[in-house]
Amino acid sequence: PRSTLSSSSAASDVYKRQGQGTCGLEIIEQSKKLGLEKAEVLVCCGGGGLSAGISLVLEKYAPYYKLRTCEPEFYDDTARSLKSGKREINETNYPSICDAILTSTPGEITFPILKRNAREGLVASETEVLLAMKLLYQHFKIVSEPGGAVAAAAAIFSKNKLKEKDIIVVVSGGNVDSEVFSKAISEN
Repeated sequence: PRSTLSSSSAASDVYKRQGQGTCGLEIIEQSKKLGLEKAEVLVCCGGGGLSAGISLVLEKYAPYYKLRTCEPEFYDDTARSLKSGKREINETNYPSICDAILTSTPGEITFPILKRNAREGLVASETEVLLAMKLLYQHFKIVSEPGGAVAAAAAIFSKNKLKEKDIIVVVSGGNVDSEVFSKAISEN
């Protein structure tokens, strides 16, 4: 399968200061250049702001692109909510390196948008996230925080759940602790 990688920090000057949907505009712009007609768009998800913003743009301008939220293991409130149709709550305090996207429940505003626009959510383990961080650095020279690498981990380790041949992964956030990054780089 072909894939493209979009980093939310690379938005063109035209789209700066336009909100979380600008990443969706960037995805559409980059994928048109690659000739992609259909794709699954994997986005790391905490409360759902980035995912919902991207999904609104895709809904309007690229309806054949299907968004999949990606969350860390034990914090899969959005995946469970998409499955049940109502906002589910995480009732765990399990420690996670994906601290930037740990939420107890999907956002009140964002969940109805995701319920309308997103496919089944994906979940990645901490080990999978660390390996994805390593691969992002080795192959793309991207330093990603763990929460920002969850979508890449889901793309790598949930291949059997993906429906389209083209997969777009959004990597978001580079605020990674040096010890965590060193651990990721040394993962086998």
